[in-house]
Formats: sequence, C-alpha cells, structure tokens
Amino acid sequence: MSSKQRIGMALAALLLLLIYFFPLWSISMEAPQYPEGIGMNITVNNIEGKSPHDLENINGLNHYIGMKPIYPESIPELKIMPFIFGFLIVSGLAIAWRGNRKWILAWLGIFVLLAIAGLVDFYIWGYDYGHNLNPNAPIKVPGMTYQPPLIGSKQLLNINAISQPHIGFYIALLSMSVAGLIWWKTGNSKGAGKKQADNKKAAA
Repeated sequence: MSSKQRIGMALAALLLLLIYFFPLWSISMEAPQYPEGIGMNITVNNIEGKSPHDLENINGLNHYIGMKPIYPESIPELKIMPFIFGFLIVSGLAIAWRGNRKWILAWLGIFVLLAIAGLVDFYIWGYDYGHNLNPNAPIKVPGMTYQPPLIGSKQLLNINAISQPHIGFYIALLSMSVAGLIWWKTGNSKGAGKKQADNKKAAA
C-alpha cells in the first residue's frame, strides 16, 4: 500500500468516530393526537426522543396498547455498540499502519457481518416489542400487532410509523465505501506494477 492508500484507510477508520455524535437510526410517528409528529433516534449508546418529551409520550402510547416501555438502560446492545465501533476504528488504524491489503478485505467482511447482525437484532427487538403485548392493556384489538417496520412506513391503528437510517448509518456506509475503494486501488496498483515488471523482463 502506498502512503496515500494508508492515509485513505486511516480516514475510513477515523470516519467512524462521527458515529458517536450522530444517530444511527430514526423512528417517527405521525398521529392525529400529535400533529407535529413524535419520534425517537437510536444512537450508538442510547435511545432518545427527537424532542424533549417524545420518548415519554411514546411510552404512554405503548402502555395503552400493551407494549413494553422503552428504557434505554435495559437494552444490552446499547452498551455493546460503542465497543464494537471502537474495535473497528482501532483495527482499521492498525491495518493502515501495517499496509496489508488482505486485512482490508477482512475488516470489510467483519464490518458487513456486524451491520447485518445489527439489522437482524433490530428486527428481533421490534418483533418482541410489537408482539409480546400485555393482555390487560386498555386497548385490545384481536389479532393486531404493533411491530414497527425495519425500514419504510407502516400503519398501526391511527399511527403511521416511519423507520429509516439516520446520519450515523450513512457515515458507516461511507467508511465502508472508502475502505472498499482503497482495497480495489491497491489491487490495481499491484497488478499494474507486476505488468510493468513483466514488460521490462520481456524487453530485456
């Protein structure tokens, strides 16, 4: 790897620092009783309302339909994710320092697997909250479940739930793209160097 390619890989890793400052995912709810909308953002270590009292209001709505309240401190994934991204940052910087192309591909593979695992875990989390309802809830609709969509929108009674990636998700995508570009360029430059060496041998 050239010095520029090493810097590029280091940049790919350091981009992930921004994830600690921006939400990864967002869930919004549109309802007649909340004309301005309410919602929550999922960050690397927390779930917080988009506005000061949104999470409290969402838990109030959940109570009426029998869903469990959302307490960020009770969600173990929020305690683990900061360390996962920390590992990706440190290992990415180590790869940039060592300049080993094969390790870039391994880093990308781990990153993709972790991203898939995160989305699957998010789906399971939403399924649990939307299906395991309190049988003594004030509002009961036979056969109705309230699982929010993994991505996109879904009508839940009179509430339209919208789930979509936030800034942090796109930062992670950019980090993967930069690392993938570095991996591809190192392969091309290596191939070009070998071709030049073969041409010199043939000319000799």
